[in-house]
Amino acid sequence: MNFINQIDLKGKRVMFRFDFNVPLDSSQNITDDIRIRAVLPSLNYALDEGARVIIISHLGRPKGKPVPQMSLAPVAKRLSRLLGKQVLLANDCIGPDVEKIVQDLKPGCVLMLENLRFHKEEEANDDEFSQKLAYFADVYIDDAFGNAHRAHASNVGITKYVKACGAGFLMKKELNYFQTQLDKPVRPFVAIIGGSKVSDKLSTLINLIKKVDKMIIGGGMAFTFLKAQGLEIGTSLVEDHLIEQARDILEKAQKLGVKLYLPIDCVIAQSMSAEAVTKIVPVQEIFPDWMGLDIGPATITLFREVIANAKTILWNGPMGVFEIDAFSRGTSAMVHALAGTHALTIVGGGDTDVAVQKAGENDNISYISTGGGASLELLEGKTLPAIEALEKCAD
Repeated sequence: MNFINQIDLKGKRVMFRFDFNVPLDSSQNITDDIRIRAVLPSLNYALDEGARVIIISHLGRPKGKPVPQMSLAPVAKRLSRLLGKQVLLANDCIGPDVEKIVQDLKPGCVLMLENLRFHKEEEANDDEFSQKLAYFADVYIDDAFGNAHRAHASNVGITKYVKACGAGFLMKKELNYFQTQLDKPVRPFVAIIGGSKVSDKLSTLINLIKKVDKMIIGGGMAFTFLKAQGLEIGTSLVEDHLIEQARDILEKAQKLGVKLYLPIDCVIAQSMSAEAVTKIVPVQEIFPDWMGLDIGPATITLFREVIANAKTILWNGPMGVFEIDAFSRGTSAMVHALAGTHALTIVGGGDTDVAVQKAGENDNISYISTGGGASLELLEGKTLPAIEALEKCAD
């Protein structure tokens, strides 16, 4: 695979595929611009090289038709401010009007094309649509790790029709942390896996259990494992059809000598509500009509001890329903615990990076991934379609 700094960009029309699927509030204001800031090194490199920059991205799920609320206008505005120069926004991503603007683009200028997903052909990886996008580019650079697990026209189909293609600095960094660093981790290597469902992360657990020295399982998914151990878990979230697989993972860990840790106490309530009465109980004493919604203080202490001497820590998924204050303490405590270690700390997954930001520990985590689904698929051992396309393009 080629990277951006290995390709001649001088005076070229360089098309960047970014993942600018950023959160917006009801007034169309961006509430978190980490995905925009993450690609500035690639953008500034191209501009310093005198490239004519064209940006493509998606935003939201407009389902193949124009939706004004999902326009990339707020992104173009924020990027203009971050770059300190105007970012033009085209009214579409293909067509004669866009072609005219592209032809007039001068070196050092930046043009953003409108939301790719306003065309259903984007997600269908339509060949003709891919060619229309490629027509605007001399060089194609994919820096959209968050979308790398999708096979779409703008990140897979397009690579067949451009003269030169490669990956940006963000993509390079993501692959370094999720492949290079985790394939040969400095040990002890601890994985912390949370979130609500085992089904979302079953393949990740199966793949990671062969690589780690210790594994922590928290969040809603822990209750499937606790039930697999024969515990009564009240009305806590459980995937009964995966109890056997949970037992298999517990047995596999034991055979491999991997220490696997589950919560020993939890915060329970009768409903997932900010107004609900809460209690802290050992996991063996969850009331029949109550549900576990966060790890308890004894578990926090245990998990802190587990990671205390780690040299590499991977974390994906919160420890509880952290969006509600009453059930956020476990996740927040784990963020601070990670930030206080001397380990290489890698955080992946949309919910987890929100938790890190909420706790104000961004600067104390070694790496926070911009791609939840893509990072999970790498952890499962899968090849990402966009990466495969770039490798073929280099051949």
